[in-house]
Amino acid sequence: MLIVIHSSIPSEIKSRISKAMRKSKAEAAETRRRIVKAAADEFRRKGLAGTGLSEIMAAASLTHGGFYKHFESKDHVAAEAVAHALTSMIDSLEEDAASAHRGSGLKAILVRYLAPQHRDEPENGCALAALGSEIARSGDNIRYEATAGYRRLVESIARQLPGSTTEQARDSATAIVSAMVGAIVLSRLVDDPALSNALLKRTRQYFLS
Repeated sequence: MLIVIHSSIPSEIKSRISKAMRKSKAEAAETRRRIVKAAADEFRRKGLAGTGLSEIMAAASLTHGGFYKHFESKDHVAAEAVAHALTSMIDSLEEDAASAHRGSGLKAILVRYLAPQHRDEPENGCALAALGSEIARSGDNIRYEATAGYRRLVESIARQLPGSTTEQARDSATAIVSAMVGAIVLSRLVDDPALSNALLKRTRQYFLS
């Protein structure tokens, strides 16, 4: 709804109306952010199919009825949630790489990603590993965001591979990312704790050697 502030309204009242409108927009944006964050956590924890809108809104400490003020559908919020989850994760990996000793950026990324904590806390981790099989069967918008996140992750890894051409670095990074995601998936599904830990450790060692 478009609100027009009439020119005959006193400037003080205009200012109050403008301030109220800005506050309303800021509150709406913050509510939307809370829903996306809650959705990202719940989807990674329980899966796309296993998570209902009521659970997402409860996790965001909001009522179910308010969902459609911000999103058209579950797929709509899922696409934004996948984008948020991947952006947050990659930002953290890049921060680790940037703060590592020179030449140790890849090690910093692998140590953080291929960690038991990441395996044990899917709600805080990689959406590709947590939701990959479901994303493959999802709509175009969700797959688009997952693909964009995957490409950014590859580029982040490629920047940690000095001494290679851009194409060589990207090719190597593609293999590394595939192994990283696969190792987390496998470490979660096996029923042998020792094997699960070994999957993470040996994948780290392989690429760092």
